[in-house]
Amino acid sequence: MTPREIILANLNHENPPRPGLTFGGGRINDMIGGSPGLPDGYTPKRWIEGDREFYDDTWGNLWVRMVDGSLKGEILKPALPDWGALDRLQAPHYDVNRAAASIREGFARDEGDRFKLAHIGGWIFDNARYLRKMEVYFADLALYPDEVRRMHSIVAGHYETLIQAAGRAGADGIMIGEDMGTQTGLLFSPAMFRSYFKAEYTRLMGLAHELGLKVLMHSCGLNWAILDDLMDCGVDCFQFDQPALYDMPALAAKLKARRAALWSPVDIQKVLPTGNRAYIESEALRMCQLFRGGLIAKNYGDLKGIGVQPEWDQWAYEAICRFAGVS
Repeated sequence: MTPREIILANLNHENPPRPGLTFGGGRINDMIGGSPGLPDGYTPKRWIEGDREFYDDTWGNLWVRMVDGSLKGEILKPALPDWGALDRLQAPHYDVNRAAASIREGFARDEGDRFKLAHIGGWIFDNARYLRKMEVYFADLALYPDEVRRMHSIVAGHYETLIQAAGRAGADGIMIGEDMGTQTGLLFSPAMFRSYFKAEYTRLMGLAHELGLKVLMHSCGLNWAILDDLMDCGVDCFQFDQPALYDMPALAAKLKARRAALWSPVDIQKVLPTGNRAYIESEALRMCQLFRGGLIAKNYGDLKGIGVQPEWDQWAYEAICRFAGVS
């Protein structure tokens, strides 16, 4: 089977010969990625004042970070400081054909038949919480339902354009990101998800499926309470970096029953940072066995940020390769 066929077989639970593999650093990678590039007319701004760095994003939010701190930082000035500015809120503008050409350019780097994944950004919750600032946005969910839904509609329109671009580019799937959970549960109630998000998710993911695109979704935290809702909406694969937050046998059983896949490294909180080779290798094997038939294994991109040595990551990779029967 080709790398693309192996990924699809895992996404569809169609008895794949091995897990999908998406490892960087010259290792086996069954996927190739492309992105829509920067919005039309947007030029990033970034500058340093003392020990702080400031930068903007494509929505017009202003961010700040400590020069020696995290890469992302936090919102300093949101693009939507009050609801009076909602009528003037504009999504980043993309010409759909130009965005498709940019995605296609990424795919052109492929030297074989790999799964073509369009990385189209965040998603509705991810963007909306920054447009208002996180702490304000959570109050908005309780106090300003009509305004929140209007804002969500503007964000959803942005992603509708990017999904169309991915389809025109010949992608096999789209990658989206929504960090909706903490270590113990959701950042909002399941009822709020169903009230504020589910309809737009269903519409956008339905459009992706109409265009022949699989939906792969990153989300940090424990989202068990709405996993079924997300699969109802159309999520085909969950990219979790912390699968050990879940009851992993129960998660594996749920995903198998719903024919959804897991895309994950060996757990980045409870396993990889231990530096214990025997434990890392045994947990890599356990993940492969539990999610057999619907698994895409990967590395984590910021090992330094989680205190993991490259050698420890390599132990996980080699254990997974032994399970997969590849080298």
